Amino acid sequence: MATNILMPALSPTMTEGTLARWLKNEGDTVKAGDIIAEIETDKATMEVEAVDEGVLGKILVQGGTAGVKVNDPIAVLVEPGESVAPQGAPEAQAAPAPKAEAPKAEAAKPAPAPETPKTEPAAAPKAEAPKTVESGDRTIASPLARRMAAQAGLDLAGISGTGPNGRIVKTDVEAALAKPQVATKAEAAPAPVSAPAPAAAPAPKAAPAPAITAPHTAVPNSSIRKVIARRLSESKQQVPHFYVSMDIEIDALLKLRSQLNATSPKDGPGAFKLSVNDLVIKAAAVTLRRLPQVNATWTEDAILQYHDVDISIAVSIPDGLITPIIRKADQTGLASISAQMKDLAARAKSGKLKPEEFQGGGFSISNMGMYGVRDFAAIINPPQAGILAVSAGEQRPVVKDGALAIATVMTCTLSVDHRVVDGALAAEWIAAFKKIVEEPLSLML
Repeated sequence: MATNILMPALSPTMTEGTLARWLKNEGDTVKAGDIIAEIETDKATMEVEAVDEGVLGKILVQGGTAGVKVNDPIAVLVEPGESVAPQGAPEAQAAPAPKAEAPKAEAAKPAPAPETPKTEPAAAPKAEAPKTVESGDRTIASPLARRMAAQAGLDLAGISGTGPNGRIVKTDVEAALAKPQVATKAEAAPAPVSAPAPAAAPAPKAAPAPAITAPHTAVPNSSIRKVIARRLSESKQQVPHFYVSMDIEIDALLKLRSQLNATSPKDGPGAFKLSVNDLVIKAAAVTLRRLPQVNATWTEDAILQYHDVDISIAVSIPDGLITPIIRKADQTGLASISAQMKDLAARAKSGKLKPEEFQGGGFSISNMGMYGVRDFAAIINPPQAGILAVSAGEQRPVVKDGALAIATVMTCTLSVDHRVVDGALAAEWIAAFKKIVEEPLSLML
């Protein structure tokens, strides 16, 4: 029996996505576990595995199609030798029952025909019966057609079905919407037909467009960009942000980094090259282990403090940002953190991260030091309660023992959810982080 392949939800926030491309063609044999397509979600491009066996009978959504809703049919899987109904799998799946019953229902209707002379008004409904495709009191229609008709206020009994056995399908409802006068069941139905009048509502949505009169190029929003816009807007509107900043000297950290890199083999499996960011991740993880109240999430019933220190790292990709995660960073060595970050960043930019590699995390780090940024404050990544903004290290004048000196300093800003982290706790955390960075040998303990 034909079955639908549905658009999967590949992340908790995904409501729609782009079907990037099909890896199987119509007529190809599909086995459970085969990679059949690539889908661009709100986070990355991911491969989709088949869960059933069969033949890819029909592709309903072509590769490159954007805005495909989760759980919408994208293809039809059939058994070898089985054909696909013109309207796709929904009709094929429902076919056994309607095909067996529809002939009986139609055969039963000629029997009452002799009664039509008794009451001519009853003859009109009888004549329309084949068009409305009723079996008993039930109109035969696909679930999508029923939903569309209900939303538009249409009576299915007044719609002629063009699907198998006269089944009413999506195109029939669309045709009825285009000609409202045909969609009514009786003359008393103009009221429901006028209900679609609110469809004119989309007109106001287009109104803002004329406001942009200057020459411009419209760059369509990707799924990732739409999710970034929605989530960060919600974060700034719903999460009470609070910020604390400190200037941190990193000369000792840079010295330790050079010493450790000097011990690395030139090549081979054990080779590594630590970055400042790798040490910052480790320092933040150790600080979170010492002050676990910041490694938390707000809920209406309780503040959830995480047992593991999983740190999300903001990585720039062509469509925006994504935050791959270093799991149990406080228990992970610097060389391992460095190797994981290189791998995660490379796969993030190519859209090959797995969902578990970017979903979750209890705290985030956003480092813009490589761009020479002197100071910035990052927006919290819900449902986390904190994010650390790391700026560039630069030589600045400092006062040591009452005298001016030169030190390499970076400004770090901690953004916290004030529902979870109070001012004193935020200050304590950034001070502890500063101490670890300025005395980095403690990272080796």
